[in-house]
Amino acid sequence: MSAVDPAAPHSFRHLAGDALPLALAGLHRELTPDVAAAIELPAPIPGRVPTATARDAEHLVVGAGFRDLTVEVVPPSRHDEARRVLVRATRADTLPDTVGPDMRLLVCGLNPSRYAAAAGVGYARPGNRFWPAALAAGLVSRDRDASHALAHHGVGLTDLAKRATDRADQLEPGELAAGMARLEWLAGWLAPRAVCFVGLAGWREAVDRRARAGVQSRTVGGRPAYVMPSTSGLNAHASLTALTDHLRAAAVLADRAG
Repeated sequence: MSAVDPAAPHSFRHLAGDALPLALAGLHRELTPDVAAAIELPAPIPGRVPTATARDAEHLVVGAGFRDLTVEVVPPSRHDEARRVLVRATRADTLPDTVGPDMRLLVCGLNPSRYAAAAGVGYARPGNRFWPAALAAGLVSRDRDASHALAHHGVGLTDLAKRATDRADQLEPGELAAGMARLEWLAGWLAPRAVCFVGLAGWREAVDRRARAGVQSRTVGGRPAYVMPSTSGLNAHASLTALTDHLRAAAVLADRAG
């Protein structure tokens, strides 16, 4: 059973819409796993989201690393002329999105490992080549620092499925379908120049069984998509050099789409 946070609802009604993901990620880091929280959001969510729906709020809060959501759109009252969205959720043992406006590249993994969730950063397991390849490609300049990557290089991080597992094959097909719907929403809202999906096998399972690594004919949220092999140390078929080349190619795609 989830522990209950006795504090008043955490209000984010004053924030611009595209600032909400990082603010909610900050809340995720403040709470411990399985703690319940009430989250107050503006309605409509300002920014590029034209209307506020329960689904908008669900995608936003799930991306911030929460589960077991109930969403209520509260109408205006005599005491409060603005609509608001009240979300009750439980802090999941996972990673929140590190995303925002004006992203050069949105990097999407299949789902966080439990190791990464405990470390607080994606691709953190020793032997994973994502950060070494990203550094070698000039995509980032600081190792295992998602906040720095976003703030200084416009590189955002998310995952298709938010539930952390020991192995990717522990995910259910429904989680991948729901994750793809959220990824489409996220990319359509924040409009990164391009989306890079890390994990060819995961993309094949979730999207296109015949896909090959490289630029895809299918867009994600209207944004160009690039798919590359997994950077996991278990993927012996992909060398660090090859992974670096893939990230360089994804960055070129983003810059051309600019």
